Amino acid sequence: MSSREPVFGWWDAPPFIGELIQSLSGRGQALFGLTSPPMQNRDLVGLAEMILSRRGEVSGAILAEAFLEAYRQASGSDRDTFMRALLDRFGPDSEVLEAAVSAYQADPSARNIARLHEAAEPRRQELFRRINFAKRGTATLVEMREHLMGMLGKEPALQPVDLDFCHLFSSWFNRGFLMLRSIDWSTPANILEALIRYEAVHDIDGWDDLRRRLAPPDRRCFGFFHPQLEDEPLIFVEVALTDHLSSSVDALLARDRQPMDPKQATTAVFYSISNCQRGLTGVSLGNFLIKQVVNDLKRDLPKLDNFVTLSPIPGFGAWLRGEGRVDDAEDIREEKKRLVARLEGDWASADEHELDAIRRVMLPLGAHYLLNVRRGNGRPVDPVARFHLGNGAQIERLNFLGDRSAKGMRQSYGLMVNYRYRLGEIEKNHEAYAESGHIAAMPALRKLAQPVSQEVF
Repeated sequence: MSSREPVFGWWDAPPFIGELIQSLSGRGQALFGLTSPPMQNRDLVGLAEMILSRRGEVSGAILAEAFLEAYRQASGSDRDTFMRALLDRFGPDSEVLEAAVSAYQADPSARNIARLHEAAEPRRQELFRRINFAKRGTATLVEMREHLMGMLGKEPALQPVDLDFCHLFSSWFNRGFLMLRSIDWSTPANILEALIRYEAVHDIDGWDDLRRRLAPPDRRCFGFFHPQLEDEPLIFVEVALTDHLSSSVDALLARDRQPMDPKQATTAVFYSISNCQRGLTGVSLGNFLIKQVVNDLKRDLPKLDNFVTLSPIPGFGAWLRGEGRVDDAEDIREEKKRLVARLEGDWASADEHELDAIRRVMLPLGAHYLLNVRRGNGRPVDPVARFHLGNGAQIERLNFLGDRSAKGMRQSYGLMVNYRYRLGEIEKNHEAYAESGHIAAMPALRKLAQPVSQEVF
C-alpha cells in the first residue's frame, strides 16, 4: 500500500494521537475558519480543496470531520453539484500529468513510470482517502457513492467518478478486512432490524417471521461486517439445513413446519442472499461469503455433503413478456407469447391438468433462458445466474411454482432454480465460465432447453 492510500482514520491510531486530535478539534476548526458561517452554508467544494491543500494528519482529520458535517447537512441539489465538481475539478492535474508524460518519454525509467502513475491518478481519489480520516468517513463515502449511483442514469458522464469509488472500495472492502459473523435470535436488535430492512429476496414480515428464520436449530444466518461499519452488515445469507434438495421456498418458510435435528442434515440450502449497502454495488462480497459459510458449516456439521441454493430467476418474467432487447428466434417468441397469454389471470390455483400443461411449456423456456439467453459479453442475462455461475456453481434443477408469493409470481411466475456448489468442481466450473462463458449444468437441464414443439394449450 502506498503512502498515498490511508485506509482507516485517526481513531485507529495509537490512543494519544486520537486524544490529541480531539483536544485540538475546537481550536483547530476555529483556526481554519470552520465555525462561521454556519456549517450548512459551507461550500463542499471549498472544503474539499482545503482538505487536499493540507499535509498534516491533525489538520487533515479536522477538515475531514468538517466536510462530513457539511455533507450531512447539504441538500440533495448541493450534493449533486458536488458530484459534478468531483468530475470537473478533481480529475488529474493536467499540468503535472503532461510533465510526467514528457519525463517518461524522455526517460522511461522505473522512477518516471511511478511518477506518471501518480500523476494520472485523479485528485478525487486522494480526496476520498483523506475524507476517510474522519470517524464514519467510510460510511459517508459509501453513502456518497449511493447518491452518485442515483445520478448516473441521467448523467452517464459521471461514470469516471463512480469508477474511482469502486477502485478504492475494492481495496477497503477486500476479504482481509471483512469479518464473518453468525447471526441468530440473540444478536443485538439493531442488527436484526437491519436484516428486516435489507432482505431483498423474500420479504421478512416482522419480528415473528424473522424469528422463524433464525431461532430454530436447523436454520442459520451469516453476515459479513467491516471494522468501520460494525453495526451494519454488508451482506448476509440465510441457510436452511435439510435432508433433501428443496424445491419450494414456501415450504422452507412455512409457519407450521417441523424443525429437524441439524446433526442429521445432509443438505445446506442457501435460500436468500441480500446486499445491504447499495453504495457497494459491484464490489465482490457474495462469492467470499458463500465459500466461507460452506467451510464453516462443513466443519461444524460433518454430515453435510450437499450445498445448494434455492434461487429466484428475477429476469425470467420480463423476458417472457418481451421486455428488454433480447433477439429471440421466432419459435421461442411464439412459445413465449402463448405462455404469457395463458398466465394472465389467476392460474396458480388451476387444476392439476392445467398446471401440467403450463409446466410443460414453462420449464423448457426457463432452461433456455438460463442456458442460452446471453448478454453482449456472452454472460447470462439473469443477474443471479451470473453471480452463482461466476462463483463456480452448476445449474441443478428448475422448480415449477417454487415461489408463490406476489413478488415471486411477478418476477418469474413462481419459477425457481437450484444451483449446486460441488466442492470438488467449483474451481473448474469457475475457470470454464470465466474463460469461455461455459455454463455448468446437469444434462437433464440441457435436454430440457428445447423449444416446445407440441400444442399443449
